Amino acid sequence: MCTKFFGYSADFLKAVEIGRPPNVARLFPNSKALIVSGKVIDRAMLAKGKAIALAANGRNSLVIRGVLRAAQKADAAIIIEIAKSEGSYCAVNYWNMAMMVDSFCNEMGITVPVAIHADHYGIKSAGDVETAKVAIPSMFDAGITSIAIDASHLPDEENLLASLALAPVVPCWAGLETEVGEIKGKQGLSTVEEALFLIRGLNAHDIFPDWIALNNGTTHGIEANDQGIQVDLTASIHEALAPYKISGAQHGTSGNSSDRLRDIASRTSTTKANVATALQMVSWGLEVNDYGNAILDGNGSFIKLKDRGMTDGLWAEMVAYADSKGYKKGDYKSLNLPFENRLLSQSREIRDRIVDGVEAFACNLMQNVLNSSGSATCAVEAILKAGSFDMGAKAKRIEDPAEWTGAGMAEKAASLNPDKGPAGHFDD
Repeated sequence: MCTKFFGYSADFLKAVEIGRPPNVARLFPNSKALIVSGKVIDRAMLAKGKAIALAANGRNSLVIRGVLRAAQKADAAIIIEIAKSEGSYCAVNYWNMAMMVDSFCNEMGITVPVAIHADHYGIKSAGDVETAKVAIPSMFDAGITSIAIDASHLPDEENLLASLALAPVVPCWAGLETEVGEIKGKQGLSTVEEALFLIRGLNAHDIFPDWIALNNGTTHGIEANDQGIQVDLTASIHEALAPYKISGAQHGTSGNSSDRLRDIASRTSTTKANVATALQMVSWGLEVNDYGNAILDGNGSFIKLKDRGMTDGLWAEMVAYADSKGYKKGDYKSLNLPFENRLLSQSREIRDRIVDGVEAFACNLMQNVLNSSGSATCAVEAILKAGSFDMGAKAKRIEDPAEWTGAGMAEKAASLNPDKGPAGHFDD
């Protein structure tokens, strides 16, 4: 059981002193923001038990503000993240996210631990690996404290090889996520054999990820069907991976029912749940169901609530712009960048209600669905117990490196014969 603490207590101040990674301490030497490694967040969820951290994709600064306030209210450790692809259509990116979070935490008196996660750093070719060897260190220079190396677009052997090649540029103290099976909904579902291949191969080379993401039946963006997360499949893969002490990262959380998410929390080893589209829709003031999927009117259009989010006039401008570009509903995410300044230039009253709406939605997720309320205290206790910002690895090497040479990997990969599903664009 984790004991609760309040405000700038002695424990909190000690956690700020010893719990911030060196890159964060260097960037923000006078800060009272408790920016921590992703490992701390994972360990907090494990300590709480059957708890999942909200990993909020901060597509704009108002979403980030709302989530931070919600976490403070729920006493929940959280992750603020953005994906590589999102950086192309949002003002928030890998290189400015930590600065925003640090500033907002100090401004608003936020005392919960927050990890800064580079989600879906996509690797689709050998050239991407070489680029990543330079880009990833630059992201940590900018305050990133956790990263997802996502080479799931590649065949299994190449996925493993890319992850091995990039491990040396990720600090040993940082949170690390790996992925098997590109997120494609009900197509190309991940298998136990694929997941074991990736994790066993990493283990043999002394690489111990904190999380693994799967294609377990969900999608990025707007959920178009009611299938969503396959809990049984997830549970079976997590059970097979138990000896390697790896937690699950649930992608495509938006649009899945609260009951299904509670099932994931109670029946699997998941400690991280990505929420992007739902927070975007809520911040804009669109009508959503209780788990964040947008509700459409009889003409198939989004429904803007008059007393929520941005002004109706600005929403009308955004819809007109989307129509002029021929955007489908899943393309509305591309409105983030061109309308960032227009959103921030709304009156204080409107900006406040945007933040309030995000806070209410995110707080409900933490308290009533993901079971992460109280986990901030668990995270502080983990830092104090470790006496460090570095939680160390949960696992140890149990695989024989001699069996995971180049030839050994190729032989094992050839026996998988997986169904990867159709080719196409499945980025966040």
